[in-house]
Amino acid sequence: MAEKTQANIGFEKELWDAACILRGHISASEYRQVIVGLIFLRYISAAFDKRYRELVAEGDGFEDDRDAYMAENVFFVPESARWETVAKAAHTPEIGHVIDKAMRAVEQENKSLAGVLPKNYGNPDLDKKVLGAVVDLFTNRIRMEDIESSQDLLGRTYEYCIAQFAAAEGKNGGEFYTPACVVRTLVEVLRPFDNCRVYDPCCGSGGMFVQSAKFLEAHGGTRGHIAVYGQEANADTWKMAKINMAVRGISADFGKHHADTFTNDLHPTLKADFILANPPFNYTPWHQEALTDDVRWKYGLPPAGNANYAWIQHMIHHLSANGKIGLVLANGALSTQSGGEGEIRKNIIEADLVEGIVAMPTNLFYSVTIPVTLWFISKNKKQKGKTLFIDARGMGTMVDRTHRDLTEADIAKIAGAFEAFQASTLEDVPGFCAVAETEQIAAQDYVLTPGRYVGLEEQAEDGEPFEEKMERLTGELSALFDRSHELEQSIREKLEAIGYGI
Repeated sequence: MAEKTQANIGFEKELWDAACILRGHISASEYRQVIVGLIFLRYISAAFDKRYRELVAEGDGFEDDRDAYMAENVFFVPESARWETVAKAAHTPEIGHVIDKAMRAVEQENKSLAGVLPKNYGNPDLDKKVLGAVVDLFTNRIRMEDIESSQDLLGRTYEYCIAQFAAAEGKNGGEFYTPACVVRTLVEVLRPFDNCRVYDPCCGSGGMFVQSAKFLEAHGGTRGHIAVYGQEANADTWKMAKINMAVRGISADFGKHHADTFTNDLHPTLKADFILANPPFNYTPWHQEALTDDVRWKYGLPPAGNANYAWIQHMIHHLSANGKIGLVLANGALSTQSGGEGEIRKNIIEADLVEGIVAMPTNLFYSVTIPVTLWFISKNKKQKGKTLFIDARGMGTMVDRTHRDLTEADIAKIAGAFEAFQASTLEDVPGFCAVAETEQIAAQDYVLTPGRYVGLEEQAEDGEPFEEKMERLTGELSALFDRSHELEQSIREKLEAIGYGI
């Protein structure tokens, strides 16, 4: 068994709990920016220090050459922004201004970060003694040897903190965070490969890309061998995504600014190998009136009151010849007939694009408690004219009173079913999975609800003849009724004895 160290066990939670000393001193949104910014500054400073020592050891005098850092995908950090400068000012009244100055200096040296980093540390409402204590925490709890022994340490910490922010902010948290188990399910089914293009048109904080990179590494690939393209309409969330990619060492093209995907597509010519997305459910208004003749609506004009089928068609438009989509949608998209959506769904099914549908359990998301569905769409399906349906509503375990999480075994079971389906070895399992041909789906009026195809789970026979079981159960019910009457009479007698007749 591996030794338990802060680099691999519980470090994220420990750091989060300690950093919570800031809560109560600033608003929730500012708190998120403060913590995210400090994680980022600590990361790039540590990466810079490591590269600096390497260059000094080489003895060629390139330790102050900006290009020597950029060549290794390391941000150049000027002296005023290095963590040792920040740490020395931790217990001074100027600590907030020192950090803001550091953020500006990093942006100035690294144009890809221009306008991205938070610069609210000098806010007079932020208690500087508390801020200094958090800086001490990042200095003492995140040591160089920890970072070097676990390349993913701060990335994991960032991801953990983003999940905690989503939980704390409830519905608003869902705008920038998709639960990791949902993203892992999408990625494990799609299985991105080296030198592929991955796209998310509503990328939030970038979780889809993080899990794709992890998948590549886990299967012998290289994190850098993935071309990442994304777009995000919310300015703060766009910044979070940029920082997330920087912490992870993932090069990404999110455009020069945040923008609405429908009205200002920042990647108009992109044809992606994989598209992973969790678009806002039932999004409206989405400016349909200005886009009625758009080339993306190949299968029909989506209604103005709901963008679900606009998202689907936008993604199909951006697929390569063998591209695949994994996306999350509200269950209503499976069966709706409103505003021509039923006809659009029919056209997409008849084009043989829908490879699989997975009905997910409730309580997976921070923003909504309703169940959702995973759609898998492929331009070049291995099983022509067939679609896999999976009912995963009974999967997962409750991790607290309101939220559920899929286990690794759950995710493996879903991904394994897709793998077997594509290999033509999958057998239908009542209550879990079934393969339907397009003709069968047409007979169901092109409704994609998995329950219609999967059916009910087979119940094990107990060997008791029906007549005997019915007689036994009827007797047990009669006995329970008799006992109920006895208890009712006893209660009446006790109440009458103390003068409360009923």
